[in-house]
Amino acid sequence: MTTQILGISGSLRQPSFNTALLRAAVPLAGDAVRLDAATLHGIPLYDGDLEQREGTPAAVRELKEKILASDGLLLVTPEYNNGIPGVFKNAVDWLSRPTPGLPDVFRDRPVAVMGASPGGFGTILSQAHWLPVLRTLGTHTWQGGRLMVSRASSVFGPDGALLDDKVRQQLGEFVQGFAAFVAATKTP
Repeated sequence: MTTQILGISGSLRQPSFNTALLRAAVPLAGDAVRLDAATLHGIPLYDGDLEQREGTPAAVRELKEKILASDGLLLVTPEYNNGIPGVFKNAVDWLSRPTPGLPDVFRDRPVAVMGASPGGFGTILSQAHWLPVLRTLGTHTWQGGRLMVSRASSVFGPDGALLDDKVRQQLGEFVQGFAAFVAATKTP
């Protein structure tokens, strides 16, 4: 049985290191794993008045449906000003809101966090800031591995291709470790 994982890049930039990291992870996930990639494009700023007036925006509903169709969720996070990027937190805030006809997308869902940064510390602070958010949402957060790619401009080529073999090996081990965790949490 195939394990289905949805990876979400927390960056809107076209040449994003985190989107490149997610793309590089797809073929490394393993034979019994399908890793799909998603972005946050089209998700508006959270506005309770908009939600009350119009309901869940289409882009949010679509992303929720993708999450619900997956067995696990991989958050690929940049680090802005030593924390969680606003667009990523905004999307999670929307995703955590009730949507008629759809169950909670986070409760007990296996989740892992990884990221890439042009700086020397990878995304250590952003990943640490995700932990209380994920705990509050009731996720089943994977603690079995860490991947914080630092100095990303030397790891990826101008076209976003992963050039560093050591990072490729670490990425493969991380994604396969998370996939094994997800598979172990699936109920038959």
